[in-house]
Amino acid sequence: MATSEVVYFDRPGKENTDAVLDAVERCLKRTGIGHVVVASNSGETASKVLSKLAGSDVRIVVVTSHAGFSGEGIVDMDAKTEERLTQSGAKVVRSSHALSGLERSVTNKLGGSSRVEAISQALRSLFGQGLKVCVEVAVMAADNGAIPCGDLEVAVIGGTGEGADTACVIRPAHANSFFNMEVREIITIPRARQKKG
Repeated sequence: MATSEVVYFDRPGKENTDAVLDAVERCLKRTGIGHVVVASNSGETASKVLSKLAGSDVRIVVVTSHAGFSGEGIVDMDAKTEERLTQSGAKVVRSSHALSGLERSVTNKLGGSSRVEAISQALRSLFGQGLKVCVEVAVMAADNGAIPCGDLEVAVIGGTGEGADTACVIRPAHANSFFNMEVREIITIPRARQKKG
């Protein structure tokens, strides 16, 4: 049996980023996990993770949105930022979103919803956007070969919009074996699912 601290935030949002990174660092020291996957569209959150874990042996994988996510032909993470991250030792993965991708295009064109979108919505409704993002980027990193699968755990950082508010320990899986994935530990999570409006 193991015990660990879970950090709960009142609300989701980027103001939680520093506390998330502190909690992840404590988790890494406690568990010896060697991989961190971080969702980062612009590279700002990834840069903070790299700074926080500088000098450690932890392998950092940055998962960013696919080209066209914010609009046709738009790449959210600019080339200079991506180069700086890779020169700092991170692996950058740009991939279609595992829990929407082509499915969203079909829904937008024809209506209805898909099973993949139902999984996405269930995760979002039950555990918040940040945990849905953690699960999604873990699949994206695994499918790109950036993290090993099997009985290995990785720490994953996600958020609601900008920054980070959720972190967890995941046994990753590829998209074609999605139901082999396990969320084994929550490190941080917002108690409320919506930002103050």
